Amino acid sequence: MDSMGKALGAIPIANVTLKTNARGDWHQITDAVPALDKFYTSWEKDFDAIIGSEFARANNWVPVLCVILYGVGILVGQRMMRDRKPFDLRWSLAAWNLFLSVFSGCGMVRTVPHILYNLYAFSFEDTLCKPAIFMYGCGASGMWVQLFIFSKVPELFDTVFIVLRKKPLVFLHWYHHITVLLFCWHSYVTESPGGIYFAAMNYSVHCIMYGYYFFMAIRMLPKWFPAGIITIAQISQMVVGVAMTIASGKLYNSTWTSANQMYASSKVCDVKIDNLWAGGLMYASYFALFVHFAIERYFWAPQRKKLAADKDK
Repeated sequence: MDSMGKALGAIPIANVTLKTNARGDWHQITDAVPALDKFYTSWEKDFDAIIGSEFARANNWVPVLCVILYGVGILVGQRMMRDRKPFDLRWSLAAWNLFLSVFSGCGMVRTVPHILYNLYAFSFEDTLCKPAIFMYGCGASGMWVQLFIFSKVPELFDTVFIVLRKKPLVFLHWYHHITVLLFCWHSYVTESPGGIYFAAMNYSVHCIMYGYYFFMAIRMLPKWFPAGIITIAQISQMVVGVAMTIASGKLYNSTWTSANQMYASSKVCDVKIDNLWAGGLMYASYFALFVHFAIERYFWAPQRKKLAADKDK
């Protein structure tokens, strides 16, 4: 990843051009599709993730401290707002949601194409098993995955708007923020091979979700926009997350039972079992909670309103 390593040039492997650096070989979509080069900045293509990744690895206390402060902040904030009028914050909320939507959109257009490139250049098993540093850890994809991880800290400020505006703070909201931060940080420091899949999915859903919240905040949501599309996208994300975790688990088990060798004597699967369990439990719990939320909002609540209206007649 350093300048001396990059100066070593590039070597073609399996029809893919891999650049050699201090940590080994890595690749990005602009190496295989030069026409896309003009759409990427030089600091994206030359991004070295080692400083950020070493910081994350050496400071595992950061997400834990953030979670503790987050929980204390919620309790203190709700107590302080108990006898006060709610703040409006309409335009501040709109600006915040617009920023997160644009940021997520940028991350989406950097990570999704790289996944498609990986699937073209390598097998699906490779994308879930090859070390992350070789598959997406450097260059533009490495930069946006790293930004994704660290963005989970400022995303906690979503809750500030809920507390100051005295809106209902449901369990799903704060549970989601806490567990996502802890899991993403753990995935990054353990260099989860499938991490880019989860980053790309989350970027894509958040691009739509925060865009939806932005238009809601400025009261310009198009009438044609489906009311449940955000919930459907979130549930779909959880389904894919569970499926990817199961696929990674199967690959891990196949390598474990054959002396850590995967479908060829020279390949091993770099999955970490603790991260796999954490991801599986997290996504399964999200799936259950989001399905419950969808049923409550779109089925039970309308039914209760209908019954109440019938009684008033």
